[in-house]
Amino acid sequence: MVAALNVPRNAKYGFSLAALVTAGLVALFVLPGTTRPTYLYGALAFVLLVSLGGLLTALFTVVSAVRLARSAP
Repeated sequence: MVAALNVPRNAKYGFSLAALVTAGLVALFVLPGTTRPTYLYGALAFVLLVSLGGLLTALFTVVSAVRLARSAP
């Protein structure tokens, strides 16, 4: 079932996109300057990366499941 739904491919795409979004948000909001400790933003970036990556992987897998269901005879 995992292979039929392309879960490993979806995870690669989901976490890659999440890493790009996270890096963009860090570059936009954190790098210009902040008064809080950097490790707090690092922890927040990690949480965003993992949660967004999981969400995108799930969404991509749902799309794969719908396509597979529609192509079945």
